[in-house]
Amino acid sequence: MIHPNTDLRFINKKKGRGVFATQPISKGTLTYVKDDLEIVIPPDDEKLFDPRYKKLIDTYSYIDRDGKRIISWDHAKYMNHCCQCNTMSTGYGFEIAIRDIAIDEEITDEYSMFNFPSNMKLECEKTPCREVISAGDLVLYHKQWDELVKGALSEYKMVDQPLEPFLCKDSYNQLHEYIRTGKNYISVIELAFPQPG
Repeated sequence: MIHPNTDLRFINKKKGRGVFATQPISKGTLTYVKDDLEIVIPPDDEKLFDPRYKKLIDTYSYIDRDGKRIISWDHAKYMNHCCQCNTMSTGYGFEIAIRDIAIDEEITDEYSMFNFPSNMKLECEKTPCREVISAGDLVLYHKQWDELVKGALSEYKMVDQPLEPFLCKDSYNQLHEYIRTGKNYISVIELAFPQPG
């Protein structure tokens, strides 16, 4: 589920559509939660091999740490990648604003955390841009990305959290333990499929 203060807008023919903030969204705000309405497609589902569905699934899904394809039921599936993204996936099953997001700013993500099986050429409009994302990026950059997530989590209790009620019980408890104690942080490397090492 995407943050309620967002909408879907057409950007251009090359990039297609994207998700934009309709109100300012503060650093530390949950911007996406994998909720119970998401469409979950197991790795052996026949739709993954059906040409009628394969392109749609490849375009609008991400792969979780268990190898399942997840398609958002709302416009979260239209979030675009940016190497200078303003939100980031976490090891807790949600995405968080890693800096303040202005009204009418596009909400962007880091696709390297989505376990895509092959390299993807990027359409970044901001520099620096890596130009291509690959399966190894999560292993390569996870420590840097963990620092961004930890910085955002330090603001968590100071901002409005309309998506918090949709966190699963385990994610809620793990998140609040980390916020309360500063211990047992769940790294973004936990998103990797298959698990590294």
